[in-house]
Amino acid sequence: MRNLAIRMLESRDVAPISAAFSDLGWNKPLSQYEIYLSEQQKGIRTVFVAFVGGDFAGYVTINWSPSYPPYRAGGIPEIQDFNVLPRFRRQGIGTNLMDQAEQKISERSCVAGIGVGMPPDYGAAQRLYVLRGYVPDGKGLTRDGRPVRQGDEIAVNDGLVLYLTKTLTEGASPERSPYL
Repeated sequence: MRNLAIRMLESRDVAPISAAFSDLGWNKPLSQYEIYLSEQQKGIRTVFVAFVGGDFAGYVTINWSPSYPPYRAGGIPEIQDFNVLPRFRRQGIGTNLMDQAEQKISERSCVAGIGVGMPPDYGAAQRLYVLRGYVPDGKGLTRDGRPVRQGDEIAVNDGLVLYLTKTLTEGASPERSPYL
């Protein structure tokens, strides 16, 4: 993509990012990005932001210490909060952001993790992750971070998530991870 720039989140990005999502009616408050910036400065999270011709286009974060127990136990970083503004979709920006995140993760881990919602509006993300080589981690669905058990009655909303993993390093196998 022409004029695409991807870099780590900086303090000057916080307000424009929040405003871009607010303009869409999405609840992405300024405080969320201030927390991300603070976590990045502490080494807890890495945030990559994408700009096209100087305009904010999207971002992705890497949580180096995720709360999902199998990832935490296996030392698997989690790609979280991956968003590309609608007017910039289907232009390769999301692919470039994911490439950047996976490259960064590969410096520390042979496996990347990602969770994806199960409602239909996550269909594009579900397909993207599978096409990129992510496979279910074998733990089944979770609801608000807890395993869904057979017979549970659950609401299908943003809290219903399937976690996936991808092997990033040749010769490495997520099956060798102790959490699987």
